[in-house]
Amino acid sequence: MNVLLLKEPKDDGSGPDPYIKELGSCGLEATMIPALSFQFVSLNALTDKLFQPSKHSGLIFTSPRAVEAVKMCLESDEKRAEWNRSVKDEWNTKSIYVVGKATATLARSLGLNPLGEDTGTADVLSRLIIDREDTNIPPLFFPCGSLKREVLPTTLRENGVPLETMTVYQTIGHPDVAANLKNYFAAKGVPASVAFFSPSGVRFCLDEIRKLAGEQITQIKFAAIGPTTRDALTAEGLCVSCTAEKPTPGNLAAAIAEALK
Repeated sequence: MNVLLLKEPKDDGSGPDPYIKELGSCGLEATMIPALSFQFVSLNALTDKLFQPSKHSGLIFTSPRAVEAVKMCLESDEKRAEWNRSVKDEWNTKSIYVVGKATATLARSLGLNPLGEDTGTADVLSRLIIDREDTNIPPLFFPCGSLKREVLPTTLRENGVPLETMTVYQTIGHPDVAANLKNYFAAKGVPASVAFFSPSGVRFCLDEIRKLAGEQITQIKFAAIGPTTRDALTAEGLCVSCTAEKPTPGNLAAAIAEALK
């Protein structure tokens, strides 16, 4: 059975994407089509913040893209040397909060020691932060995307935890998503399952999938990487067949395989 994953394939030279691999081990043929594209913004302002860790109590990353923005600020040899010499160590004396394993792995690649990678959502991470942080501290610094949900900032502010946010990337629909979806449906027909990985993916892809699937859309088992994405699909009137217990390849593959039994 065919499964469509609306996600950018992992391209790090380490072999097949983990989602393709896990679904393959369940006897399912998965195809990945990128749903989103990202434009980085305010990198000069972000660089200034990153090299003044004394002004903040820690960092919060809720997406891999936010860490990628940090990485772009360290591209010059001079900045990277300064970061490795002292700045990352100063940040590591503070709390570095992340959501999910992918974000944690990227943070570690910068020499940071993240907390909270097992929190699957910003909601759960916000509770961890509230449990750990005092209210009389310098603000935590939260570089984020233009379409971030307000749950984490609102929850922290309601509980008196100081926070400073900065938009460092904008999320747009992938320029080729409509053509790629059309080619996929023409070649493989209506997939047994379609998996979404973010509310933004729902926003930018669902109408095209509805158009291509037509009346057969009711045959598709819709899958979500987590509760936020599930809620976005439900809000569009779709029946969500499964949600990954945690946002990992193994958990999503197991959920889809179970739904397709």
